[in-house]
Amino acid sequence: MSNYSKSRRKTDKDSSYKSKDRRSRPKRSTSPLSKRKGSSPSRGSSSRRGKRTVSSFDPSFFMKEIEEQTATHAYVPKNLFSDFALEDLIKTNIEKKGYVAPTPIQDQTIPYILEGRDVIGAANTGTGKTAAFLIPLIHNVLMEKTSRVLIIAPTRELAFQIRCEFKSFAAETGLTSALCIGGVNINRQIQTLKSNPAFVIGTPGRLIDLGKSKIINFRDYTSIVLDEVDRMLDMGFIQDIKYIIHKLPKKRHSLFFSATVSKNLQDIMNSFLQNPISISVKTRQSAENVNQKVIRIGQQDKVDLLHDLLIKPEFTKSLIFLRTKRSVDKLAKELKSRGFVVALIHGNKTQSQRGKALLLFKTGKVTILLATDVVARGIDINDISHVINFDLPQTHDDYIHRIGRTGRADKIGHAITLV
Repeated sequence: MSNYSKSRRKTDKDSSYKSKDRRSRPKRSTSPLSKRKGSSPSRGSSSRRGKRTVSSFDPSFFMKEIEEQTATHAYVPKNLFSDFALEDLIKTNIEKKGYVAPTPIQDQTIPYILEGRDVIGAANTGTGKTAAFLIPLIHNVLMEKTSRVLIIAPTRELAFQIRCEFKSFAAETGLTSALCIGGVNINRQIQTLKSNPAFVIGTPGRLIDLGKSKIINFRDYTSIVLDEVDRMLDMGFIQDIKYIIHKLPKKRHSLFFSATVSKNLQDIMNSFLQNPISISVKTRQSAENVNQKVIRIGQQDKVDLLHDLLIKPEFTKSLIFLRTKRSVDKLAKELKSRGFVVALIHGNKTQSQRGKALLLFKTGKVTILLATDVVARGIDINDISHVINFDLPQTHDDYIHRIGRTGRADKIGHAITLV
């Protein structure tokens, strides 16, 4: 494994949660988890493991509740999908998905990508940006405007989601793809790459490992997509990205997507793009249509409080965030002992396990998902009724990304933080 791969993974912190003193609740379980005493990590609290200081962000100082949805101006697209100069087979696949009018990011970027222009797309998850780059790139490959496409995403889940979208838009075209992510058998990925797929979709570390093993030659890819670059920066992938960019051919078609475009990303953009078109899709802040509440635990038991929330009928699909892998496992065990059916994902789960858990949650077969911040971005599930911060997020950005999983698709969402 490369030095880049060893140094880049900084996901789950080695800290644990503790619940408040337990009240006498005869109907509740008496598992070891429920009996733990103490308090949730607070701002500036230190982990007992590793003696590291782990700060927490307390959102209670600025929250407000909403009673009705924030009005947004309807976007009037300049084009319909039928207006774009796309192969008929691609248009058929778009119709099968039920798409008629493009989203703002799709409407504004697809024409430029079809022309082969470099693009900076500032757009959040959930705005349709995946289709915005996949649809024109599939067309460009079919028209032999470009030969091979490399798409780099910050997380396995997002890479997997992009690959699923590719399969639907490229159906019956004969184009193939390879998914190159960690957590799964690399030998299968190597075999797939030997068939020279037109699209390779992966995470930085696994792509670098394959490049150093000479399985992937980055100079073979004439179209490159960096997706959610700000998230890659947050996750410590900056050196990985610079390494890959250095290996790319000088003559290439480059696309850069990020929810925010900060000064820290300027060096990457300057080295990656040539005379780019900048497109910024102004979307509402994730908090605008999310009803945010803080529940102060006091002397209540934290798990008992969560139990009482989850049995309410309005909690139809709940995403519960915890700080560590260990705390996810412990809470999942406790909730199962109380009769709840839950799914869980974190960094110690294999990609197959993570994918299965997300599928169960997305299809509604399981209505409670426990997770670390590994899913705070990149997962597009529109019908999550509640996000519950069982453990406090570490930063304001983490908080915004967490609660942004609800209040989507023109619905009011609910976010509850236990303090």
